[in-house]
Amino acid sequence: MTGWIDFVNFATAFSGLVVSVLGLLVNAATTYSERWTRRFFTVFFSILTAYIIFDLLSQISFKLSGSQLWIASTLCLFFESLFSSMLMPMLTIYLLHCAGIRWQRNTAFYCSGVLWLIYFVLLVITQFTTAIYTITEENVYLRGPLYPLLLVPPVLLMLLNLLTLLKNRKALSRRQIQAFLVIFALPLVCMLIQMCVYGLLTIVIGTCAGALFLFFHILHDQFDRYIAQETELARQRASNRVLQMRPHFIYNTMMSIYYLIPQDAEKAQQVTLNFTNYLRNNFTALVREGTVPFAEELEHTRAYLAVEQVRFEGRLFVEFDTPCTLFRIPPLTLQPIVENAVKHGVSPDLAPLSLSVLTRETGAGAEIIVEDTGPGFAAADSDSPHIALANLRQRLDLMCHGTLKIEPRPAGGTKVTIIIPVRDAQQAPAPQFDGGK
Repeated sequence: MTGWIDFVNFATAFSGLVVSVLGLLVNAATTYSERWTRRFFTVFFSILTAYIIFDLLSQISFKLSGSQLWIASTLCLFFESLFSSMLMPMLTIYLLHCAGIRWQRNTAFYCSGVLWLIYFVLLVITQFTTAIYTITEENVYLRGPLYPLLLVPPVLLMLLNLLTLLKNRKALSRRQIQAFLVIFALPLVCMLIQMCVYGLLTIVIGTCAGALFLFFHILHDQFDRYIAQETELARQRASNRVLQMRPHFIYNTMMSIYYLIPQDAEKAQQVTLNFTNYLRNNFTALVREGTVPFAEELEHTRAYLAVEQVRFEGRLFVEFDTPCTLFRIPPLTLQPIVENAVKHGVSPDLAPLSLSVLTRETGAGAEIIVEDTGPGFAAADSDSPHIALANLRQRLDLMCHGTLKIEPRPAGGTKVTIIIPVRDAQQAPAPQFDGGK
């Protein structure tokens, strides 16, 4: 029986060491979590690693024979108990931090500190008495009649943390509550088992499992927040783009309408309507937080190109082939690509620009292809197109897991391909436009 217990104790301690080192490595490699959180888990997993190392050393020293090994066993057991006791007050601090409370001035923190200090005093007293536990000169560990007294402060610490969690549950996310419940309850259960089953060190694996559960749940929670922040930043970049509409485009459009009125009033009305639709879609994008039906983005693009075709009559030719419109994309996705093609492709020094927009369904999802016969997109161009495309790629990835690819056409010009995955392409409460030319 003893051999089986020894094997279980060593195996659980070694597993715990692997878990704690893994926690340290993952924490060091994580870049999206808060700086305070990274520093906390660095200290937390370092203490946990030290605790398990001394636990392993004490297990080894107790199995060896020698005249002075009881001293090594005493030291290992002392530091094992010391480091293990430091984890619960640290969790009190982290719980208060997650709840948005200044832990330095909180009653729970002071109570936690007092309980830990009581435990530390008892641990020191234990080294000079046999009432709690002792290690004989034969290197044999024996519990004393007051051994349960040493476990009272840690148990009270765990209960204190559970009460603090209950009190501040409304300030925590569901994932945080689940993580704290596990790391508070699991070591408590393991400690009670260890009190009842002499020789079985279950608290080691319970503490490590709870720590890893807390760590990855907190990382998951912070990753979700990071994604939400990045999505909001992407939306703000799109909003800034709307606010940074080229003033000369508005001015030139208004002047085109002005000169059209006496020549072709009906055409001037149509240009005014298209320009109004373009502006409406631009400013509507400011308040959009999620994806929009592709049909809306297509309408926005059509309105923009209709205005530009009047301005650049005879120099801009547009073709639409869009039978597939039942999917969603981030606002201001297609229109900026088309605008970039017009901006760089229409010039008195260049041949007339032909631009095509087509959509199709593929095995991967919905595909949007924009092609033009302009001068192409060179690396020597200004930084703004590169930045705009990088922002667009980020928004596509964050908001609908889409991808964007830009490449030169064999016959000259540029080809831009956007792919929206199947799961996003299948959502489409929008009306469908007929594909046309």
